[in-house]
Amino acid sequence: MLVRHGRTSANAAGLLQGRVDNELDELGARQADQIAAALSRIDERPDRIISSPLLRARQTAQATAELTGLEVSVDERWAELDYGDWDGLPISEVRVSDWQRWRADTDFAPPGGESLAQLNDRVSAACDELAAVAAGQRVAVFTHVSPIKSAVRWALGASDEISWRLHVSQAQITRIGFRGLAPRLTSYNETTHLDG
Repeated sequence: MLVRHGRTSANAAGLLQGRVDNELDELGARQADQIAAALSRIDERPDRIISSPLLRARQTAQATAELTGLEVSVDERWAELDYGDWDGLPISEVRVSDWQRWRADTDFAPPGGESLAQLNDRVSAACDELAAVAAGQRVAVFTHVSPIKSAVRWALGASDEISWRLHVSQAQITRIGFRGLAPRLTSYNETTHLDG
Protein backbone atom coordinates (compact mmCIF):
# COMPACT_ATOMS: atom_id res chain seq x y z
CA MET A 1 0.00 0.00 0.00
CA LEU A 2 1.46 3.33 -1.08
CA VAL A 3 0.03 6.15 1.02
CA ARG A 4 0.51 9.82 0.25
CA HIS A 5 0.89 11.98 3.35
CA GLY A 6 -1.78 14.38 4.56
CA ARG A 7 -1.87 18.01 3.51
CA THR A 8 0.63 20.66 4.58
CA SER A 9 0.35 24.44 4.33
CA ALA A 10 2.77 24.27 1.36
CA ASN A 11 0.41 21.86 -0.44
CA ALA A 12 -2.49 24.22 0.22
CA ALA A 13 -0.47 27.17 -1.14
CA GLY A 14 0.59 25.36 -4.34
CA LEU A 15 4.31 25.35 -3.49
CA LEU A 16 6.82 22.79 -4.72
CA GLN A 17 7.55 20.70 -1.66
CA GLY A 18 10.40 18.29 -2.13
CA ARG A 19 12.85 18.08 0.73
CA VAL A 20 11.37 21.04 2.64
CA ASP A 21 10.43 19.35 5.91
CA ASN A 22 6.95 20.74 6.60
CA GLU A 23 4.55 19.32 9.13
CA LEU A 24 0.92 18.46 8.47
CA ASP A 25 -1.59 21.28 8.72
CA GLU A 26 -4.92 20.84 10.55
CA LEU A 27 -6.60 19.20 7.55
CA GLY A 28 -3.55 17.00 7.00
CA ALA A 29 -3.72 15.74 10.59
CA ARG A 30 -7.40 14.82 10.07
CA GLN A 31 -6.49 13.05 6.84
CA ALA A 32 -3.78 11.08 8.68
CA ASP A 33 -6.41 9.98 11.21
CA GLN A 34 -8.78 8.94 8.39
CA ILE A 35 -6.02 6.92 6.74
CA ALA A 36 -5.24 5.29 10.08
CA ALA A 37 -8.90 4.39 10.63
CA ALA A 38 -9.06 2.77 7.18
CA LEU A 39 -5.79 0.86 7.56
CA SER A 40 -6.51 -0.35 11.09
CA ARG A 41 -9.50 -2.46 9.95
CA ILE A 42 -8.80 -6.18 10.17
CA ASP A 43 -8.94 -6.70 6.40
CA GLU A 44 -6.64 -3.73 5.73
CA ARG A 45 -4.25 -3.84 8.67
CA PRO A 46 -0.58 -3.72 7.62
CA ASP A 47 2.04 -6.05 9.03
CA ARG A 48 4.76 -3.47 8.50
CA ILE A 49 4.91 0.33 8.20
CA ILE A 50 7.63 2.13 6.26
CA SER A 51 7.92 5.90 5.94
CA SER A 52 9.85 8.53 4.09
CA PRO A 53 12.16 10.40 6.48
CA LEU A 54 10.26 13.66 5.87
CA LEU A 55 8.09 14.89 8.75
CA ARG A 56 4.80 15.07 6.84
CA ALA A 57 5.06 11.39 5.87
CA ARG A 58 6.26 10.29 9.32
CA GLN A 59 3.35 12.12 11.00
CA THR A 60 0.88 10.42 8.66
CA ALA A 61 2.48 7.02 9.28
CA GLN A 62 2.52 7.56 13.05
CA ALA A 63 -1.27 7.88 13.16
CA THR A 64 -1.57 4.38 11.68
CA ALA A 65 1.22 3.05 13.92
CA GLU A 66 -0.65 4.25 17.00
CA LEU A 67 -3.86 2.44 16.00
CA THR A 68 -2.14 -0.78 14.95
CA GLY A 69 0.62 -1.00 17.56
CA LEU A 70 3.29 -1.22 14.85
CA GLU A 71 6.62 0.60 14.69
CA VAL A 72 7.48 2.92 11.82
CA SER A 73 10.66 2.09 9.87
CA VAL A 74 12.21 4.99 7.95
CA ASP A 75 13.61 4.39 4.46
CA GLU A 76 15.36 7.33 2.76
CA ARG A 77 14.52 5.93 -0.68
CA TRP A 78 10.87 6.92 -0.19
CA ALA A 79 11.67 10.65 0.26
CA GLU A 80 10.10 13.10 -2.17
CA LEU A 81 11.95 14.15 -5.31
CA ASP A 82 14.62 16.73 -4.50
CA TYR A 83 13.59 19.94 -6.27
CA GLY A 84 16.87 21.64 -5.33
CA ASP A 85 16.68 25.41 -5.85
CA TRP A 86 13.01 25.11 -6.82
CA ASP A 87 12.01 23.72 -3.42
CA GLY A 88 9.46 26.00 -1.77
CA LEU A 89 8.70 27.95 -4.96
CA PRO A 90 5.16 28.43 -6.23
CA ILE A 91 4.73 26.06 -9.16
CA SER A 92 3.82 29.06 -11.30
CA GLU A 93 7.31 30.54 -10.80
CA VAL A 94 9.07 27.70 -12.61
CA ARG A 95 9.65 28.81 -16.20
CA VAL A 96 7.60 27.04 -18.84
CA SER A 97 10.80 26.22 -20.74
CA ASP A 98 12.21 24.47 -17.65
CA TRP A 99 9.02 22.41 -17.25
CA GLN A 100 9.17 21.47 -20.92
CA ARG A 101 12.82 20.45 -20.66
CA TRP A 102 12.10 18.43 -17.52
CA ARG A 103 9.22 16.60 -19.20
CA ALA A 104 11.29 15.85 -22.30
CA ASP A 105 14.47 14.65 -20.55
CA THR A 106 14.32 12.21 -17.62
CA ASP A 107 17.99 13.04 -16.83
CA PHE A 108 17.21 16.75 -16.37
CA ALA A 109 17.36 17.91 -12.75
CA PRO A 110 16.34 21.24 -11.24
CA PRO A 111 19.44 23.21 -10.16
CA GLY A 112 20.87 21.39 -7.13
CA GLY A 113 18.11 18.77 -7.34
CA GLU A 114 17.39 15.28 -8.55
CA SER A 115 16.33 13.95 -11.95
CA LEU A 116 13.34 11.72 -12.60
CA ALA A 117 15.76 8.97 -13.66
CA GLN A 118 17.57 9.20 -10.29
CA LEU A 119 14.26 9.07 -8.42
CA ASN A 120 13.17 6.03 -10.41
CA ASP A 121 16.46 4.23 -9.68
CA ARG A 122 16.10 4.62 -5.90
CA VAL A 123 12.38 3.82 -5.81
CA SER A 124 12.87 0.78 -8.07
CA ALA A 125 15.53 -0.53 -5.67
CA ALA A 126 13.13 -0.06 -2.74
CA CYS A 127 10.33 -1.81 -4.66
CA ASP A 128 12.58 -4.72 -5.66
CA GLU A 129 13.51 -5.19 -2.01
CA LEU A 130 9.90 -5.05 -0.82
CA ALA A 131 8.59 -7.43 -3.50
CA ALA A 132 9.80 -10.51 -1.64
CA VAL A 133 8.47 -9.18 1.69
CA ALA A 134 5.11 -8.04 0.31
CA ALA A 135 4.37 -11.49 -1.10
CA GLY A 136 3.71 -12.66 2.47
CA GLN A 137 2.97 -9.45 4.37
CA ARG A 138 0.91 -6.30 3.99
CA VAL A 139 3.32 -3.39 3.83
CA ALA A 140 2.16 0.23 4.08
CA VAL A 141 4.62 2.78 2.68
CA PHE A 142 3.95 6.42 3.63
CA THR A 143 5.49 8.62 1.01
CA HIS A 144 4.95 11.41 -1.54
CA VAL A 145 3.64 12.13 -5.04
CA SER A 146 6.79 11.39 -7.05
CA PRO A 147 7.75 8.11 -5.34
CA ILE A 148 4.17 6.85 -5.71
CA LYS A 149 4.23 7.63 -9.43
CA SER A 150 7.61 5.93 -9.67
CA ALA A 151 6.37 2.79 -7.87
CA VAL A 152 3.37 2.61 -10.21
CA ARG A 153 5.79 2.90 -13.15
CA TRP A 154 7.81 0.04 -11.63
CA ALA A 155 4.72 -2.14 -11.12
CA LEU A 156 3.48 -1.60 -14.68
CA GLY A 157 6.91 -1.93 -16.31
CA ALA A 158 6.24 1.43 -17.95
CA SER A 159 8.67 4.06 -19.21
CA ASP A 160 9.95 6.85 -16.97
CA GLU A 161 7.74 9.39 -18.71
CA ILE A 162 4.53 7.85 -17.35
CA SER A 163 5.00 10.00 -14.23
CA TRP A 164 3.89 13.06 -16.19
CA ARG A 165 0.58 11.35 -17.02
CA LEU A 166 -0.42 10.36 -13.47
CA HIS A 167 -2.26 12.34 -10.79
CA VAL A 168 -1.79 11.47 -7.12
CA SER A 169 -4.36 12.95 -4.73
CA GLN A 170 -3.62 14.15 -1.23
CA ALA A 171 -3.83 11.38 1.41
CA GLN A 172 -4.62 8.73 -1.23
CA ILE A 173 -3.87 4.99 -1.13
CA THR A 174 -2.53 3.03 -4.12
CA ARG A 175 -2.13 -0.73 -3.96
CA ILE A 176 0.34 -3.03 -5.67
CA GLY A 177 -0.31 -6.75 -5.36
CA PHE A 178 1.97 -9.63 -6.24
CA ARG A 179 1.55 -12.92 -8.02
CA GLY A 180 4.76 -14.56 -6.94
CA LEU A 181 7.29 -11.76 -7.37
CA ALA A 182 5.42 -10.23 -10.32
CA PRO A 183 3.84 -6.89 -9.34
CA ARG A 184 0.43 -5.76 -10.50
CA LEU A 185 -1.42 -2.54 -9.84
CA THR A 186 -4.60 -3.50 -7.97
CA SER A 187 -5.97 -0.03 -7.17
CA TYR A 188 -4.93 3.53 -7.82
CA ASN A 189 -5.54 6.84 -6.07
CA GLU A 190 -8.16 5.67 -3.54
CA THR A 191 -9.69 8.51 -1.52
CA THR A 192 -12.94 6.96 -0.29
CA HIS A 193 -11.54 6.87 3.26
CA LEU A 194 -11.51 10.69 3.34
CA ASP A 195 -14.45 12.84 4.40
CA GLY A 196 -16.33 14.24 1.44
